[in-house]
Amino acid sequence: MSQAAEEGRPVALVTGASRGIGRSAALAFAAAGMDVALTYSSSEHQAATVAGEVEERGVRSLTIRADVADDGAVRGMAAAVAREFGRLDVLVANAGTTIDTAPTDLDGLSLEEWDRVFAVNVRGVFVTVRACVPLLRESPIASVVTSCSVAGLRPGPQPLPYAASKAAVANLTKTLAGALGPAIRVNGVAPGWMVGEWMEHQLGDNYDRLMERRAKGTPLKRVATPDDVAASMVSLALGHPFVTGDIIVVDGGFTSVT
Repeated sequence: MSQAAEEGRPVALVTGASRGIGRSAALAFAAAGMDVALTYSSSEHQAATVAGEVEERGVRSLTIRADVADDGAVRGMAAAVAREFGRLDVLVANAGTTIDTAPTDLDGLSLEEWDRVFAVNVRGVFVTVRACVPLLRESPIASVVTSCSVAGLRPGPQPLPYAASKAAVANLTKTLAGALGPAIRVNGVAPGWMVGEWMEHQLGDNYDRLMERRAKGTPLKRVATPDDVAASMVSLALGHPFVTGDIIVVDGGFTSVT
């Protein structure tokens, strides 16, 4: 039995944890006193840095390379968590991807791009949850949190496969809540515009101007940060024992008033 299991310290697994929301989630669960397993697909150095930051919070970390679209890799990921920690209490299915093709450019969107986005964003959530269910069923506080998006809840300017995949994640989250309850709760977070490299890439040279304009139109007068999203993830996983099948929008109220 692992040291973590002997000590009774709970364990969180965060996919796509090398940057952005995943990094913030890994650090937030570590700050809550949980050991953290974190996965990455290609950014090994960044993942190692996050693992070091996790351990600075007095808990253990495990870094795993896994493409969540690969069922075999995901099953290996779950097995590694079982070997290292002997338990799993919270799964954050966060890994995701997108493309640059504008939603108006129907002919410019290749089916290979479409399939890859769905493979990571939708199939990845399903196979990750499926692989982790046996471990989660052993936990008295078992919880899954998915990364959705406001792009999956209402039309917007996001690339078509990204928006459609996040709509699928929202439905999958609710369906899994029904399928896995009462032993495992399943909820999701849907961030709006968020500071950081994701939106910098999407908005390009207009980033500062458009982010400022969005902040002015938001009731809380700023846009979301990865830490805001991570705080909602921790709250859903650890602080709401009678909430399941819900999608929490994290956008400072923007979509509620526009």
